[in-house]
Amino acid sequence: MTETLDAAPSANPTQPLSSTADATAARHTAAIGASLTQRSGRWIDGWNPEDAIQWAAQGRAIARRNLGWSIFAEFLGFVVWQLWSIVVVLLPGAGFHLSTSESFWLISLPSLVGATLRIPYSFMVPLFGGRNWTIVSAALLLVPTIGLALAVGNPATPFWVLLTVAGLAGFGGGNFASSMSNITFFFPQREKGWALGLNAAGGNLGAAVAQLAVPVVVALTAGAGLGLGIAGWMWVPLIVVAMVGAWRGMNNLANAKTDFAASASAIREPHLWLLALLYIGTFGSFIGFAGVFPKLIADQFPAFATIPIGPAAISLAFLGALVGSLARPYGGRLADRFGGAAIAALSFAAMGVVALAVVLALPIGSFWLFLAFFLVLFVASGIGNGATYRMIPTIFLVASGASGPDDRAAQDAQRRSAAALGIISAIGAYGGFLIPQVLNLSFTATGGYESAFLWFVACYAVLFVVTLAVYLKPRGRLAGHRI
Repeated sequence: MTETLDAAPSANPTQPLSSTADATAARHTAAIGASLTQRSGRWIDGWNPEDAIQWAAQGRAIARRNLGWSIFAEFLGFVVWQLWSIVVVLLPGAGFHLSTSESFWLISLPSLVGATLRIPYSFMVPLFGGRNWTIVSAALLLVPTIGLALAVGNPATPFWVLLTVAGLAGFGGGNFASSMSNITFFFPQREKGWALGLNAAGGNLGAAVAQLAVPVVVALTAGAGLGLGIAGWMWVPLIVVAMVGAWRGMNNLANAKTDFAASASAIREPHLWLLALLYIGTFGSFIGFAGVFPKLIADQFPAFATIPIGPAAISLAFLGALVGSLARPYGGRLADRFGGAAIAALSFAAMGVVALAVVLALPIGSFWLFLAFFLVLFVASGIGNGATYRMIPTIFLVASGASGPDDRAAQDAQRRSAAALGIISAIGAYGGFLIPQVLNLSFTATGGYESAFLWFVACYAVLFVVTLAVYLKPRGRLAGHRI
């Protein structure tokens, strides 16, 4: 069964064009705006967001509806991805006795799995359809949430079981790649940045919400005897809502195709690997520190691990992920005005200075000073994250040697940069594994975290120099351009 979605403005644009419709209007539509056809399974044929008539009549409404459900599903993906960052802090209260190394493995393994899954997930939308894959990827979130609920309900659960369930939380990290890939197909070029920014920010906020909500719900339900398992069960109804919402409200686009040639070409571009390194420093820092922040607070300032508020309790660790998420769009906006390289370089400089300040502040023993420094670190990583992401299409366009936005080289550059975004986002997510493991090694070797932060200072210094040398004062193919 097919349904024609009229691209011309009408009183009710969701209704099919009837056989009795005005012939003049039909001819006008055919001449200036391609029609949309919806098949069973909510597949849409003829989608072209660059067609102004189609976009104004129906495309914008369809795209925004799909974006809304995509944001919600990706938000839950980040929630699940970061669940163990806060659950680890609550495990001792539930009767578990874990070493520092075991705790860091539970925190870091979801990032390792999630980063790896981002690569295959980026190809799922063209293979199965954006709506279909959103339903499947949301359904997969039930596995780690229910698994967590069952595993943490019994203190006798072996560590290898906890580690396996934590690894399954990586399903949530993979969702970012497929969600961003799907939304790219729905919006015209002039609105992609806005749409992708909303999609990314909505997802990133999931980390903050997980760290805020879990301690509150666990404390409020303690009297009912639900235990720590509620940290998993509480998300199951929302995941079901996301599945039903995607099933009823999203669409599959027939023209959403994987550009394997562009991916292969992007991989051969040396700048892809340099940008991936910078992205590890920005997004990797954000997701890595978001994961370990609750544990760092619990280790260094146990009195502030959770703060009682009436019958509830909160962890202020959620503030880090919150300010980092909110800062990301401003990084892109500042990059538009001053250049991505300048903003990224300033972000790395700020992160290096703040990481050094953390080392100097730890002996003082002031929680509020520690919190303030970390919030600045999160803001800097969020701004750097947005700036680095903004640099990618600019660098691929300039490196192509395109003479104008409409020539063949510019079009090829756009295809390659779109492919590069997925690859770079996958590599950058490995920072969520590296940062906890560096902290783990530091604690194992020295009994503290100071040496880890000194390593972070050195890494940010290297990234600062690379950004300055390669992109702030570009040479070769990039010479004479503001990156």
